[in-house]
Amino acid sequence: MSTQARDPHFPQLHLRPPRHWLNDPNGLVFHDGYYHVFFQYNPLSARHSDMHWGHFRSPDLLTWELLPIALAPTPGGEDSEGVWSGNAVEADGELIAFYSAKHTGRWYQPVARAVSRDGGLTFTKHERLIVAEPPAGATMFRDPYVWRDGERWRMLVGAALDDGRGAAVQYSSTDLTDWAYQGIFLARAPEPLPGGGTTAQGWECAQYAHFGDGRGAVLISAWDPHEGALCTAAWPGHEEGGTFVAGSAQRLDHGPDFYAPALLPAADGRWLMWAWIWEARDEERVGARSEWTDEVGWAGMLSLPRELTLGDDGTVRQRPAREVERMRGERRIGATGEARADQPAVLGEIGRICDISVRLETAGGLRLITDVAGSEYLDIVREPATGEVVVDRTHASLDPRAKGGSWRLPAQAGPVDLRIVLDHSVAEVFTAEGQALTLRHYPVGDAPWRLQAISAGTAPVPYAVEAWDLAGLPIHDKRPESERTS
Repeated sequence: MSTQARDPHFPQLHLRPPRHWLNDPNGLVFHDGYYHVFFQYNPLSARHSDMHWGHFRSPDLLTWELLPIALAPTPGGEDSEGVWSGNAVEADGELIAFYSAKHTGRWYQPVARAVSRDGGLTFTKHERLIVAEPPAGATMFRDPYVWRDGERWRMLVGAALDDGRGAAVQYSSTDLTDWAYQGIFLARAPEPLPGGGTTAQGWECAQYAHFGDGRGAVLISAWDPHEGALCTAAWPGHEEGGTFVAGSAQRLDHGPDFYAPALLPAADGRWLMWAWIWEARDEERVGARSEWTDEVGWAGMLSLPRELTLGDDGTVRQRPAREVERMRGERRIGATGEARADQPAVLGEIGRICDISVRLETAGGLRLITDVAGSEYLDIVREPATGEVVVDRTHASLDPRAKGGSWRLPAQAGPVDLRIVLDHSVAEVFTAEGQALTLRHYPVGDAPWRLQAISAGTAPVPYAVEAWDLAGLPIHDKRPESERTS
């Protein structure tokens, strides 16, 4: 990227502009030979306000362009307070975006539409809102998701209902302009999620992945009217008569810093997914003011692209897109052996952007040490009693403003194979069974990063570890000078 924040926590593998605020991925679509990733963007500061759609595109998920702002609020218009989240589709050679129109004094966000005939560089907004009012009984309404179903188009909108349920309500259209309400696609009272959290009273960014034979999965971001954004969930299931028959709710990502996942149906048949990875600095809650963020001038990044599949057992599974492996460079570590509680195994140094594969036995784990004295470290360890993988950032930053805590990944009995992708201040952890955990950490030590294999029990624990350097994403800034310097 031609300009980059000087903050050592700034990512090089994860998409984000050089400065200012980023949140939800929007408008994910493959169009005219490019993957397009739009995103919620404040072009003026690192605070959550004044939402526009920023725009990345790539021919291969490896080389990216940062393009001019695609959509901006219209002064005095229906979206004067922000062009908020939505998605995009390709139809008849055009790129058509659907988004939530934010306006002061309106508790809901109606659906607006805009069309691009130049590959997403510029958009012309439709003269009217295409879904101007929420359905009866809704108390929250935002974030359209549109997809083609045979000869018609369908739309989900995230909602909360006055009976306390979160919901995805649905509409249909034959021309992408006139939409008819079709009722509730899926609704649920708040229910606990495995590993913590609930599905909450409101659903943002409702998405639908269909896998053939009527099977599919509904993805949502759980939103509470008092606490705001919480976590993500997925329901596998199938359609019957235009509604979704859901199985048990699953936690989509088991970490604390992953939200607003959005889907892209790729040309090769894959379901790709990006999400918003927020900060874990000194803000009281998601989206609140942060003095630390104001200092560094940026906030938020997009996750790695992930491939989403549905297992035969109904489990929603994910893994880094296969293109990430093509970014591997030098293999820094290739080691096997045994770790003891009183004698960790020193594995070697790694880069701050790296890809780690590790096989862990029960009570085994890795420690990422980021300072000279060894007092700043991130632990990824199997708990002997449960076999769960615990990712602990309690000691991951010597800066007292950084958030701490630990989170758990479910794991099967026996050895567990993990893949861990690190990028300066973010760790994305995946099990071989397709479970994921995303977590921010803010090392301030200036020593080379190094890995140890450790034991959480009394007996020696076998390990097998490989680690590769990863190349940072080449991002070519194609924005006008006025956007670069604002």
